[in-house]
Amino acid sequence: MRALCVALFTISMTAAAAAQWIKYPTAGVPRLPNGTVNLNAPAPKAPGGRPDFSGLWTGANAIADPACVGKPGCIGQEPIPIQAIHIALTAPDQYQRLRSGGMSLFDLLPYQAASADLVKRRSAFQQGVGPSENGANLDPHARCLPPNYPRAWALPQYRRIVQAPDRIVLLHEFMASYREIVTDGRPLPADPTPSWNGYSSGRWQGDTLVVETVGFRDDLWLDLAGSPLTSAARVTERIRRPNYGRLEIEATVNDPKAYTKPWTVRLDQAIVVDTELLDSICLENEQSTRRMVGQ
Repeated sequence: MRALCVALFTISMTAAAAAQWIKYPTAGVPRLPNGTVNLNAPAPKAPGGRPDFSGLWTGANAIADPACVGKPGCIGQEPIPIQAIHIALTAPDQYQRLRSGGMSLFDLLPYQAASADLVKRRSAFQQGVGPSENGANLDPHARCLPPNYPRAWALPQYRRIVQAPDRIVLLHEFMASYREIVTDGRPLPADPTPSWNGYSSGRWQGDTLVVETVGFRDDLWLDLAGSPLTSAARVTERIRRPNYGRLEIEATVNDPKAYTKPWTVRLDQAIVVDTELLDSICLENEQSTRRMVGQ
């Protein structure tokens, strides 16, 4: 699993050297007298008085990669979003317990028996001790396939939110991907064609945007551990911006095909300023996946 984390960051950082505008100042940023961002300043408002979620965001839960501590030049020097490793991780001590054997992956989510077996096979392959099963046990993200939400909230690449009166658009650095959340009151489709991000419709409850999503593909991953998301899933995200520097995202997954009961996680985001999105097109000269054959 740790090796795949390193591979993930290799993919995420390939475009940085040739970037433009990576230090361009963001307009309208509230700052303290010393010039740092005032993260606790009031959240901006959109026309009409709703909270404005617009901005550049990254996962707020990140830790140093233990494989890189004290190793100059290690490609994992950037913090790892721990929920990219497993979506239900909430604190560094949990991650350390997971690595030391004091906690099992299967303590974290209420997997159905078949899902637990699937996670075992996927994790075994990623650790180099299991078969690929014709690529079925290889993380789609490592194969440069699109990032799917809610997983994408925890991936290391940045996400830009663009808010319009009738929709919210999320632009993701990875493979120039996007997601749309309509807010014009339309109902969810009754028989959706399965897709990577599903179909998302949001409604406001006070200052909280409640987003319902259905219509996922049947083969999605929620994290590096291989936690599944299936076509039976309904995901509810409750998104609020309590201040300038933070988005609070509570995601509830109700997927009876994969889990014994609904479960909820927090996938909070931290603001990023004075930079822009970078191309992260990992298929360009991609040479790795043909060598990921397992045993």
